[in-house]
Amino acid sequence: MPLASTGDLVGRAAAARSAVAAFNVITLEHIEAVVAGAESVRMPVVLQVSENAVKYRYGRLLPLAAAAVAAAEGAAVPVALHLDHVQSDGLLRQARDAGFSSVMYDASRLTYAENLAATRAAVGWAHAQGIWIEAELGEVGGKNGAAPLDAHAPGARTNPAEARAFVAESGVDALAVAVGSSHAMTSRTAALDHDLLKALSSALDVPLVLHGSSGVPDAELAAAVTGGIAKVNVGTALNIAMTGAIREHLAAHPDAVDSRGYLTAGREAMVRTVATIIQVFGATS
Repeated sequence: MPLASTGDLVGRAAAARSAVAAFNVITLEHIEAVVAGAESVRMPVVLQVSENAVKYRYGRLLPLAAAAVAAAEGAAVPVALHLDHVQSDGLLRQARDAGFSSVMYDASRLTYAENLAATRAAVGWAHAQGIWIEAELGEVGGKNGAAPLDAHAPGARTNPAEARAFVAESGVDALAVAVGSSHAMTSRTAALDHDLLKALSSALDVPLVLHGSSGVPDAELAAAVTGGIAKVNVGTALNIAMTGAIREHLAAHPDAVDSRGYLTAGREAMVRTVATIIQVFGATS
């Protein structure tokens, strides 16, 4: 079917007090697994390509983007493409022509004033191209190998009043909020601040996004969606599933040299992970 719009999927989910799952993809196997997993539970999904994934692919966006577009157009469920954690304006400006309907522009590393100015400029360009744009306020730690911020560190959590002003002045379509999750967690032990999430949901009139969801237990994820999260980002959970399955396959077949054997095992493990995560909170199609 035709490419879906991230904004449409997230908007529908927010209206239904549900969420759409957004999975970060690195290889063709990731893309195929996300689509197959979503099809198995008949739910829409978002394929996300991060700036780090682009760097891994020799700085070239189009090869992976073209594969994602082809997979999305051949899917039996709505699939949207999202460019994630973009810091480079050059990469931002490749989004529309590569098939992406949305971008997460990440200036969260900057001071509040610098973040606002950079994000406002990105929003002005993106909206002129018909691109839905997400930003981040506060800091969801763990990106690029950095240690998670302490829960009480200044700026570690999103301030509701500051978030309301930021959304109004920047014009963003969605906001990633820091409520206790962290990128790249390999254990599901994150405890979310549900009181803060409730305050943010009440203060803002745009959909809220949870990053670092791989480290959030099922019950916490479900409660976060009930509390106002409309887009749930997942990346590390796919890599854990893929790597574990490949290790098991190679341990059982020490003489294997055909990559299709272990990549099939890795891909199928990711399919199961995608289906399981989506069913935790559901989404509207």
